[in-house]
Amino acid sequence: MTADILRIENLGVTFSTETGEVAAVREVSLRVGPGETLALVGESGSGKSTVALAAMGLLPGTARATGHAVVGGTDVIGATEADLAGLRGRTASMVFQEPATALDPLTRIGAQIAEVIRNHRPVTAKEAAGEAVELLRRVGIPDPGTRASAFPFQLSGGQRQRVVIAMAIANAPSLLIADEPTTALDVTVQAEILDLLRSLAADFDTGVLLVTHNMGVVADFADRVAVMLQGEIVETGPVEQVLLRPTHEYTKRLLGAVPRLAVAEPGADSRRTEGDRAAADPVVELRDVSVRFGRGRRAVRALDGVSLTVGAGETVGLVGESGSGKSTAARVALGLVPPSSGSVSLFGADLGRTRGRARRALLAGVGVVLQDPVASLDARMSVAECVAEPLRVHRRGMPASERRTRVGDALELVRLPRALAHRGPRELSGGQRQRVSLARALVLEPRLLVADEPTSALDVSVQQSVLEVIAGLQGELGFACLFVSHDLAVVQQFAQHVVVLRAGRIEEEGSTATTLLHPRTDYTRRLIAAVPVPDPVLQRRRRAERRAATGVTA
Repeated sequence: MTADILRIENLGVTFSTETGEVAAVREVSLRVGPGETLALVGESGSGKSTVALAAMGLLPGTARATGHAVVGGTDVIGATEADLAGLRGRTASMVFQEPATALDPLTRIGAQIAEVIRNHRPVTAKEAAGEAVELLRRVGIPDPGTRASAFPFQLSGGQRQRVVIAMAIANAPSLLIADEPTTALDVTVQAEILDLLRSLAADFDTGVLLVTHNMGVVADFADRVAVMLQGEIVETGPVEQVLLRPTHEYTKRLLGAVPRLAVAEPGADSRRTEGDRAAADPVVELRDVSVRFGRGRRAVRALDGVSLTVGAGETVGLVGESGSGKSTAARVALGLVPPSSGSVSLFGADLGRTRGRARRALLAGVGVVLQDPVASLDARMSVAECVAEPLRVHRRGMPASERRTRVGDALELVRLPRALAHRGPRELSGGQRQRVSLARALVLEPRLLVADEPTSALDVSVQQSVLEVIAGLQGELGFACLFVSHDLAVVQQFAQHVVVLRAGRIEEEGSTATTLLHPRTDYTRRLIAAVPVPDPVLQRRRRAERRAATGVTA
């Protein structure tokens, strides 16, 4: 019987804080064999990332670990830094969620990969550079010889993630730990990254510990699943057993919160039954908008003749791959990016021709919720100060007492207690921070809410609660919503109308109910086919159909 590449026994991790010790992981035991993928799932704060860091010997100095984490015969708990330096990158490697923070922005990607190689093997600089190019080819980077000289900022998000994977596999490790490796990627790039990781595991017999909250990814990629809750494993087993026949109530709740993309059954009638769109007054309208960044031959066309309308009380979903132009279209609607040609109408006024106080008055009717609440909330401010900021900008004459009342009302509106007003953003959970962002967006009682990937970084249950709050408030307040997302299941659940963008142009649009069930174009069909569903049996069939449709045979 082949020995496990990772064996964790009775692992405990305790963090020392200003208020005392906090047990983050308690008596966790798990194993990963060669060529096997174990998915470690659970909500934020469950301890899953702490387990992964412990297995790599990367816990911070405030942490105390007990038990055993044996990687390739070396017990990481209690190992010396010299032992760990030889282990990391050679026997075990890690792929982090955000490649932008894992890569040096000032060093060319070829040199970064070559450095990883030379840290562990006695090869010349020329040999390492050649291996780096071959690794870039192996992970599917186009024109790898040229791209090796590129800096990270010159690559797309999916390409940067491929570079991070190339670095992780540079020395053919026996164990790959992937911590949320696809969370920020659009569905087609996510599918490509999972295919890549799957082939690497098969080719090199690499064991994979996958840390994720995406149950579709688990169904698509994992052999076994371990479910964590409050630092403990509450359920474990083969992927089909855990996802299709869960026994623990927490696992059932977690799976119940997953948004599921409804797809047409094979052979179903594909005729679209497009109903009339509600004749609501346009709140924001883009007319034949084009946007170019840069000049001359280096100019990039981000939008090309885009026209779309969001009516009062309506939610329009903007979907497409990274680089399709969906976030640029949202920024145009917000007045943050001026169109190179075309026009933008906001609440019936031409935004491009409106200046000074009149423009500020128009924009006061727009609320914005961004993808990352950590980055969008000032850590130096209290929650109350963050929420009150739009009032200070747009309602300068408002008395402080009235401002405090409005802040409290806004917090209660998004189902948060007024007592949170005096806390800092760092003291809140991810879901609470995103609700604070929503309260700030709604405190001016806007007529339009622009939400750019507002839930992609959240756990499924938190995502569900945030979306329910937004939908409930839209019903009460009647604001329009422009909803930008790469999660088609969320868009299908939340939006009434969908606009599919590709390379800056509208590929197709229509009611969400029909467009995502019976798409007209191959591009939209490919987007839908790339969405993983949290059913291992169905996902295997969908993956085979997708690979057959794209001509992939292996």
